[in-house]
Amino acid sequence: MAFLKLLARHHNQLSTQTRRLSVAAAAAVLPETAIWTPAPLLTVSPAARSLFHVAIDVSDSPELAVSHTRAGQYLQLRVPRVAKPSFLAIASPPSLAAARGVFEFLVKSVPGSTAELLCDLRRGDIVELSHIMGDGFDIDRISPPEKFQTVLIFAAGSGISVPENLERMAYQDRFKNWEASGVDIVPVLSQPDDTWTGDCGFVQAAFSKAKRTFSPRSTGAVLCGRRRMTEEVTSVLLANGVPAEKILKNF
Repeated sequence: MAFLKLLARHHNQLSTQTRRLSVAAAAAVLPETAIWTPAPLLTVSPAARSLFHVAIDVSDSPELAVSHTRAGQYLQLRVPRVAKPSFLAIASPPSLAAARGVFEFLVKSVPGSTAELLCDLRRGDIVELSHIMGDGFDIDRISPPEKFQTVLIFAAGSGISVPENLERMAYQDRFKNWEASGVDIVPVLSQPDDTWTGDCGFVQAAFSKAKRTFSPRSTGAVLCGRRRMTEEVTSVLLANGVPAEKILKNF
């Protein structure tokens, strides 16, 4: 239930892509203590089975927009007439919020959840956003790009990190552009059909078996997903000489 992406000599896109590897956050802030900002929806469109691309206009709230500073940060979102919020990782880069006043999300529609209600809304509907939460990924630890020739990005869960099969993997329409700019994308499916010829199982197992050549001292890694995956991938990277401080996590 995972997805592996190898990013070589392509540090400028790291900030953008890691946001798309982020999933709904587990930390909690009591709704009554949060400050809520109303904002209109710009887009709610299908991204894959049960997944939706959601864009929200925060141009009237510049303080909220510029407070998004790192990949991996998240916020709470409330829909009309529902008190329970949903935790959502921001999929778009901080530069988009700063330049255009827009937050983008990749949302999994779970029956009976606030996320499902969000995915049923339309352009112009008003939602409420909390302040930005989390430290995100400290990309400065794997900078500058010329010193980190390879950046490995691992994700497990929903969204681009496919949980079962290709029908549930978002952003496939962007893969060719990413690959053309130097990104090697390796899907790992947990429940593939009979036509699948790629890697199966867990991303950490697939990476352990892969015969990849990289210089550990010039390699960074970004991990997003379940604790078991992050712990096992960290062990493999450390065993291969990647320094612990160059392995980034958002928890």
